[in-house]
Amino acid sequence: MDQLFPSVGISVVRIFEKLGHTVDFKESILCCGQPAFNAGYWKEAREIAAPVLKSLAGSDPVVVPSGSCAAMVKNFYPELFRETRQAEDAVQLSQRTYEFSAFLVDQLRVTELGSRFPARVTFHDGCHGLRELHAKRQPRQLLEQVRDLTLLEMEDQTSCCGFGGTFAVKFPMISTAMGETKCASAVETGAEYLVSNDSSCLMHLQGLLNRQHQKLKIIHLAEVLASS
Repeated sequence: MDQLFPSVGISVVRIFEKLGHTVDFKESILCCGQPAFNAGYWKEAREIAAPVLKSLAGSDPVVVPSGSCAAMVKNFYPELFRETRQAEDAVQLSQRTYEFSAFLVDQLRVTELGSRFPARVTFHDGCHGLRELHAKRQPRQLLEQVRDLTLLEMEDQTSCCGFGGTFAVKFPMISTAMGETKCASAVETGAEYLVSNDSSCLMHLQGLLNRQHQKLKIIHLAEVLASS
């Protein structure tokens, strides 16, 4: 997020500070290790994830503006570190980790942020956020409270965009076909913006939309909520 989509991270910080919270962002934290984990390189994934475990030690909630990264830490770290000396640390971190929209709605009980975004938008559910974290209801509850925003749902809300990290590298033709199907569904809604709570999906879809010369633009949920 901080390397490729810093505006998303800045938006998250602004939202929490507006709500009166203090945000601690450690620049030393790098990748969560998901690409290596998904590719079957668990030893290498543990080497990448171990510094993350150490950096996020403590009792504060850990909020992640990415369904895929949040799912890795929350759901798969306990599996990755099982039967290691860091197993308990992984479980404790898992219990304190939340996807951004789920934390706002379910933990802080906040849906109204005083946001205004005058546009027609459609929402893409990233696979990890939808299937691993069950974060389908929360982003929509937040979008419903944004002034002057019109939410136009896609006919197929649950299909994958085709990115899947290393999947797009290993199977580019399948990945592209899946992405083009998702883009077509989004364009059919007549929306001006395609919103998601996972920037990796948005990066993939924006690339396909650009090559199709579509006017539909991508934006992260946090950027919408930080607008006023």
